[in-house]
Amino acid sequence: MTAARPGPAASGPARARAARRRWLARNLRAHGFLAGALLCFVLFTWYPMVREITMSFQRVHHGATSWVGLANYRQITADPEFWSAWRNTLEFTGLALVLGFALPFLAAIVINELRHAQAYLRILVYLPVMLPPVAGILLFKYFMDPGYGLFDQVLHALHLPGSAWLASKDTAMPSLVLVSTWSNMGSATLVYLAALQGIPGELYEAAELDGANLLQRVRHVTVPQTRLILSLMLVLQVVATMQMFTEAFVLTGGGPEGSTTTVVYLLYDYAFSYDKFNTAAALGVIMLVVLGCFSALYLWLERRGRED
Repeated sequence: MTAARPGPAASGPARARAARRRWLARNLRAHGFLAGALLCFVLFTWYPMVREITMSFQRVHHGATSWVGLANYRQITADPEFWSAWRNTLEFTGLALVLGFALPFLAAIVINELRHAQAYLRILVYLPVMLPPVAGILLFKYFMDPGYGLFDQVLHALHLPGSAWLASKDTAMPSLVLVSTWSNMGSATLVYLAALQGIPGELYEAAELDGANLLQRVRHVTVPQTRLILSLMLVLQVVATMQMFTEAFVLTGGGPEGSTTTVVYLLYDYAFSYDKFNTAAALGVIMLVVLGCFSALYLWLERRGRED
C-alpha cells in the first residue's frame, strides 16, 4: 500500500508558510546585527556627547552634583588661556592646511604621473601611518634635539646655524605642523590617488592633443574632476587639525610659554591637571558647536554650488 501524495491545494499553503519562516529568520538576523551596531553607536558616541553637555551645566562639590547654569561657560571664557588656545589652534590649523592639504595632493599627482614604481611609492608614502603615533612623534623629538638631533646636524653640515625647534616660541608650532603632516599625509595621498585614477584617460589624451602641459592638465582636468574629494578632504582636515593634541602633549607639553597650548590641550589640563571636569566639559561643548557650525556651513555651500 503506498502513501497518498499531497495535492496542489495542500502543498501551496505549506510552501507559503515555509517561505514566510525563511523571510522572518532572514530579517530577524539582519535586524539583530543592526541592533547590535546601533547599541554600540548609542553607547560609545551619543551617550558621551549627551553626558558631556549635561556635565557642562553642572558642578560637583564634596560629592554633591548641582546645576549651575552657564557658570562653567563663564569661567572658561574668562580664562586668558581660552583665547590664547583658540589663537594657537587656528594658527596650527592654517599652517597644517597649507602643508597637510597641498603636499598629499601634489604627491598623489606625481605618483599618478609615474609609469614605474607606483606600488613602491604608495607603500613608502603610507609607511608613517602604520607607525604607532607616539613612536613617530618621539622619533621627531630625537631628530629635533638641539644637541645631537639629525636636523641640526644637517644644518651644521650646510654651515647654517642650528634651530631651537621645540624650545622656541617662533619655531615650536611650525615644528608640530611638520610632525603632523609627516604622520598623516599617507592616508590623504592614497585617497587623492584613488580619485585621480578614477578620471577617464580620454580627458588627459584630449588635453594632450590640444597641447596642454602638465600644469594645464592639472588645472583643467585634475582639479575639476576631483573637486568633490578635495572639498571633502578639506573639511575632514580642518576638523582633525582643530583637535590636535598628541603632538603638543608629547613634544612640547603646551610650551614654550603656552605657545602650543591648543583648545584640546587646555581641555585636558582643566580635566586632569586642575580637576575641573565640568569646566572641561563646557570647553568641549564649545568646540563641538564650532565644528558643527563649520560642517553646516560646508554643507550649505556644497548644496548651493550644486544648485548653481
